[in-house]
Amino acid sequence: MMTTKWRLSIQVLVVLCIGLISCQRTDKVKTLKLAHGLNDQHPVHLGILEMARLLEEISNGQMTIDIYSNGQLGQERDLLELLQIGSMDMTKVSAGALENFVPEISVLALPYIFRDSAHAWQVLQGGVGKQLLEKGSDYRLRGLCFYDAGSRSFYSKEKPFTTPEDLKGKKIRVMNSQSSFDMVNALGGSPTPVSFGELYTALQQGVVDAAENNPPSFFTSRHYEVCKYYSIDEHMSLPDVLIVGTYTWNNLTNQEKEWLQEAADRSVEYQKAVWYNSVLESLEAVKKAGVQVSYPDKTLFQGKVQNLYNKYKDQPKVYELIQQIQATGLSSSKTTTNDSKK
Repeated sequence: MMTTKWRLSIQVLVVLCIGLISCQRTDKVKTLKLAHGLNDQHPVHLGILEMARLLEEISNGQMTIDIYSNGQLGQERDLLELLQIGSMDMTKVSAGALENFVPEISVLALPYIFRDSAHAWQVLQGGVGKQLLEKGSDYRLRGLCFYDAGSRSFYSKEKPFTTPEDLKGKKIRVMNSQSSFDMVNALGGSPTPVSFGELYTALQQGVVDAAENNPPSFFTSRHYEVCKYYSIDEHMSLPDVLIVGTYTWNNLTNQEKEWLQEAADRSVEYQKAVWYNSVLESLEAVKKAGVQVSYPDKTLFQGKVQNLYNKYKDQPKVYELIQQIQATGLSSSKTTTNDSKK
């Protein structure tokens, strides 16, 4: 079996070869390399394409991005490691994968931490979100923006998950994230880490009984061909994160940094709109493919995971973030309610 060290070495060699090809371009153009594991139809990939288009437009062609999708250069952990050593410029990963590198980001992976989508974006585009993006720089991974990755729900092979009891004894694929492990354990399932690229086969062969993800990922991965039950419990609203390695960031001019950040910021609204439409289209498509989509009582799942918040009391920085997230938007909503009564 190939060791992690050898796998990373091979990926570095591949990236270096790509870099040599890129060097054939004129010196007046700064070209960054961005790799991720999603396919070319995924709405997050479309957001990245828009970001690249905006960057070229804003910079008048002085900065461009070469994009390598479909896990061509590795999966999420591999790509983050390549960024850290300066062999790759940018990537997109789930916040769940990033928490293994940036511990504070784990707060976003807590089940039902957000009241709804509006609350989530108040947090992500507000002070807490900015703080978390900047925190990545301590680990050589600078966050540029968050992309919408919707809400994650369970899909299974044998029967729908209508209550937490349905997860008992089931091997549930999770990301390699402690928060995901804790959540599935709290719900009574058996968390089993499998890379996203290997998940279809793992489901097909019975290595795992079920998995969890958002509707577009469930559809574009074709996991609906194996799993015919999709239970929309929306246990986690985990965003994707667009990241640039600090090795690359520190070697950009101030002007280039401004261009890149502006392109990332402006691409968010486009990506959110694409995501919204993709969720509707994906759910309709899997239903047509014979998937039974159900909507279990969320409160049954919420009640099982509330104790997970308490484990962070001995981590003051993370617990403070939890409190900040829970407080976000409450004062404005109360004001709105009071105003409506006048």
